[in-house]
Amino acid sequence: MRSTSERLFHAITFEIFGILLVVPLGALAFGLHLTTVGLLSITLASIATLWNYVYNIVFDRALLRWRGDLRKTPALRVLHAALFEAGLLMVSLLLIALSLGVGLIEALLMEAGFALFYLVYAFVFNWGWDKAFPPVAMGHEA
Repeated sequence: MRSTSERLFHAITFEIFGILLVVPLGALAFGLHLTTVGLLSITLASIATLWNYVYNIVFDRALLRWRGDLRKTPALRVLHAALFEAGLLMVSLLLIALSLGVGLIEALLMEAGFALFYLVYAFVFNWGWDKAFPPVAMGHEA
């Protein structure tokens, strides 16, 4: 298990390296200025982090009220993830469209590009992180 400080360091490092990679790639892919993509990326990352915090509190409270229990079945996990992404997508689409002066379809394509990048990036980053900083199982400290 990882400590709170390890998890915090992981999250901050993930975001910093993600932004350092996505800004030049996004500027190149979308033909935008580095500053524009940088500000948009930082804003979207901040919104995603805040949304994650708020959404999980609201979902858990609703789950507790609805079921009297916080345990999630596989179906509830799918619902949890889908509603999280849908909420984030709505905010992201509007922000991208308004800040770049593009239509919702173009904003959706840009969001899909960001999502694809972060899907691959998260896999590679976390794999590398676990290789560099292997987790220690409880009761199995070396």
